[in-house]
Amino acid sequence: MYIIESILLKCCALFYIIVGMEALLIDWDHTLFEFINSGISNPFFDAVLPLLREKLVWIPLYIFLFAFLLLNFGRKGYWLILMLVVTVGISDLMSSKVIKPWVERARPCHDGHTDLHVELRARCGRGFSFTSSHATNHFAVAFFLFLVYRGKRKWIKGGLMFWAASISFAQVYVGVHFPIDIFCGAILGMMIAFISFGFYSRHFPNPFDQIV
Repeated sequence: MYIIESILLKCCALFYIIVGMEALLIDWDHTLFEFINSGISNPFFDAVLPLLREKLVWIPLYIFLFAFLLLNFGRKGYWLILMLVVTVGISDLMSSKVIKPWVERARPCHDGHTDLHVELRARCGRGFSFTSSHATNHFAVAFFLFLVYRGKRKWIKGGLMFWAASISFAQVYVGVHFPIDIFCGAILGMMIAFISFGFYSRHFPNPFDQIV
């Protein structure tokens, strides 16, 4: 009985700490948003970052990835692609259909705060902001492939994470997401990828295991 009471007291204390820090976290979030969105603005970012978040830009990369896996690994590549698609489907479902409607946080470009300066460089979506589905989905893809890859070219793993981080960073720079939306979306995506990889590694052969 004493143990249960102790756990409850600790949970209540943690809850009050989080609630007490909410205003401070939001203030930090807004400050960091304005720094990324307008404080470091430059012509190069203006030209490149809005393109990074466009789905059509990455279609050639996805086609290359799928073709590479199928041509080099055959049936093993097929199962890897299927699991990757399932992982993205779960991550998008969790972010877009579960968390966003539950939290209902407005995007910065929709935010009613008069003290928030927003440089909008892309179309402001009509949906909610938390968590960023771009961050959730791309980190789910990147981290799943990060865990799967067994080759000697270790820079590929770093490149995968940099790819997801760049697209996510662009979401803040163009003015459609807050940094906390990105951070939590990245964590969510990597958690889903980790669970998905655990299932995949138990039930399917990893094609990269044959690379020495």
